[in-house]
Amino acid sequence: MRLPADDPTADPTVRRAASVREDGGRPEEGAGLRAVLWDMDGTLVDTEPYWITAERELVERFGGVWTHEQAMRLVGQALPTSARLLQDGGVELGVREIIDTLTARVVEQLGEAVPWRPGARDLLAALRARGVECALVTMSEAPMAHRIVDHLPEGTFTAVVTGDSVSRGKPDPEPYRLGFERLAHSVPGLALAECVAIEDSVPGATSAVAAGLATVVVPNALAVPVHLGARHWETLEGRTPGDLAAALRASLATAQAGSTA
Repeated sequence: MRLPADDPTADPTVRRAASVREDGGRPEEGAGLRAVLWDMDGTLVDTEPYWITAERELVERFGGVWTHEQAMRLVGQALPTSARLLQDGGVELGVREIIDTLTARVVEQLGEAVPWRPGARDLLAALRARGVECALVTMSEAPMAHRIVDHLPEGTFTAVVTGDSVSRGKPDPEPYRLGFERLAHSVPGLALAECVAIEDSVPGATSAVAAGLATVVVPNALAVPVHLGARHWETLEGRTPGDLAAALRASLATAQAGSTA
């Protein structure tokens, strides 16, 4: 379902969350940090193996072979882009049918187990406890995003942007710009300089950085070049809102130094 890009509340998956801690205080450990925008596949959940399984099965239905190298080309891409690459691999279906087939197969696998990435849920909970708002910005479509969000406490995400709510997917900045707009609708006075994006892929990091967001990359299936301008962490395990606030400050300092050089 396409949603108007100029309506930050249009997505039915949007969830509301409190913008302060339960005791009414402002976050201290995450001072300066007011919002975090999360990628989903590969960042919040390690679903890349599920997608690869779905892709391989689909290609094999049409008598083809799906290699690891081909699968890696799809990591982090918008689903229409992935569908066209699968057509190049011999899948004789339309783009929409490919997307629906892949999504249904991945959702089926999620019914067996949700593969959370290490530290992701703990960091989400810590951010929520400190009143830092979160948005989900994923190229998966709404049915898939619902399946993941429904496994988390109500109010975990203030806004959700899915691949079927944008006209241009990652690496275009549109998804993260829309994510920020939807957060800003619920968080008065929110500025880009108070937000961090968390990503795992080149298309995703490119999208977030182009949208003007300080970005932390936690590589999963593929390495992400440092020159993209994102901070790199090996894992989310043990990370805190304070770590994200520090990454935000470092990113702002780097940007300021660059502008005065």
